[in-house]
Amino acid sequence: MALVIEIIPYSLAFKFAARTSRGPMTEHNTWILKVWDDNQPLVLGYGECAPFEGLSIDHRPDYSQKIKLALKAIDGREIPASLDDIATYVSFIDNRLPSVKMGLETALRDLYYDGQQKIFDSSFYNQHSNIDINGLVWMGDQDEMLTRLREKVNMGYECVKIKIGALNFSDELEIIKQARAMNDAENLSLRVDANGAYTVLEAKKVLNDLAVYQIHSIEQPIKAGQREAMKELCATSPVPIALDEELIGISNWQKKKELLVTIKPQFIVLKPTLLGGFNATAEWIDLAQNLNIGWWITSALESNIGLNAICQFTAQYDLRMPQGLGTGGLYHNNVPSPLKINNGKIFLDEDKQWNFHLLKL
Repeated sequence: MALVIEIIPYSLAFKFAARTSRGPMTEHNTWILKVWDDNQPLVLGYGECAPFEGLSIDHRPDYSQKIKLALKAIDGREIPASLDDIATYVSFIDNRLPSVKMGLETALRDLYYDGQQKIFDSSFYNQHSNIDINGLVWMGDQDEMLTRLREKVNMGYECVKIKIGALNFSDELEIIKQARAMNDAENLSLRVDANGAYTVLEAKKVLNDLAVYQIHSIEQPIKAGQREAMKELCATSPVPIALDEELIGISNWQKKKELLVTIKPQFIVLKPTLLGGFNATAEWIDLAQNLNIGWWITSALESNIGLNAICQFTAQYDLRMPQGLGTGGLYHNNVPSPLKINNGKIFLDEDKQWNFHLLKL
């Protein structure tokens, strides 16, 4: 009944250079956890530790060594017999390694449910229900972004998120203007994501200019850590503001509450891999709901292993708006899975199976 853990490094290759205000990405390094009971080696649980370069607090050159050392505290212990036991095992991992917490929690939950890639007992898995998601328009030149935007509208997305902060803002504003002029996109909900690209003074002008185009929200207009400036922006902005990077690195419940009470954002954006897993994310949701702050959940460039877990977690909630779960199609070499997107919705296709052959060491 002893737990065995195997760590599999894996590099996900983008289909295109995915640009944000922090620069282009061509690959995303991740570490897949494979866990099993030494008495039942054919029943496998899979999880994913996927630190995000430039964003995760645990992305570092010695990550491979850190993950091995962290999981030594778990390897060889008894197989957790309950979900509470899993939470206890995850609590053994240092809060400064949120992606390891996420990967371990996912893998142990998968094993708990007999290695069927069931992570949560939710409708997403049990009834193959779908989740509304936003389409994502990555940065490019103006023509590229307009083409991608048109593709998302044609694919049936009712909400599209546009990355901003890398081009000249007048060019980005023109893209938004043309989006609003599309004949078949009158009811399109537009989100923008700045990834902290602007100074406080720049942000004020950007927010006023965006307000003309009925923007649903802007994610992180200024860099994280400027709490008083963000508080002022949230109080005066004509465009609702969503905190994203601002949440990263905060693991204490009281400090989470203090952040939300102080800044009073209209929304928060939750990335479980960057926040320390699902129990940590659930704390943010509970706080937000008690404070009447809107929220949605977003993947953070995980493979289909992490994305599947996040979708199942998300489906437990009464969802009021599209989620940010459309990143599974970004890679040439993603893990083959039943995850499918159609007409702006993500779901598990009953006719497809998981295939882990790419993960062999």
